[in-house]
Amino acid sequence: MAKKDKTHVSETPATAMLRAAKVAFTEHPYEYLEHGGAQHSAAVLGFDPFTVVKTLVMQDQDAKPLIVLMHGNRTVSTKNLARQIGAKSVEPCKPEVAQRHSGYQVGGTSPFGTRREMPVFIESTILELPKILINGGRRGYLVGIDPQLCVQLLGARPVQCALAE
Repeated sequence: MAKKDKTHVSETPATAMLRAAKVAFTEHPYEYLEHGGAQHSAAVLGFDPFTVVKTLVMQDQDAKPLIVLMHGNRTVSTKNLARQIGAKSVEPCKPEVAQRHSGYQVGGTSPFGTRREMPVFIESTILELPKILINGGRRGYLVGIDPQLCVQLLGARPVQCALAE
């Protein structure tokens, strides 16, 4: 068996989906840090945390899951989000619940190739960026893509629910 290049990350459901859609993306592996989040990956890779997008699995008042894509240096106003999507309330899922819905380990959640189809909401200002880094389906692995792909491939709906961190 051929030796793998250390910079190549093996295929994930996310990268398989992107390749199947014939989408160009760049790969950005980094040293994962428990609870480091998007701020850590941005610092390690030398990117602005505003361009590193977090994939958050949340749920509404009926425990129906949804995905929110948010800038790495912003938090989600769950009140504003709930109001905009017509829900009574929205809250983050517990890690084990998020993992069950997405099929990904928390810290490695990608909006692409999730186990279960969920509505996706994207902070509208993300769509104004020329390129974003978003999780590629594994801890310590981001992919660089055009943010419009989130709308084209996932049907992501723009919302305005960012709070500065």
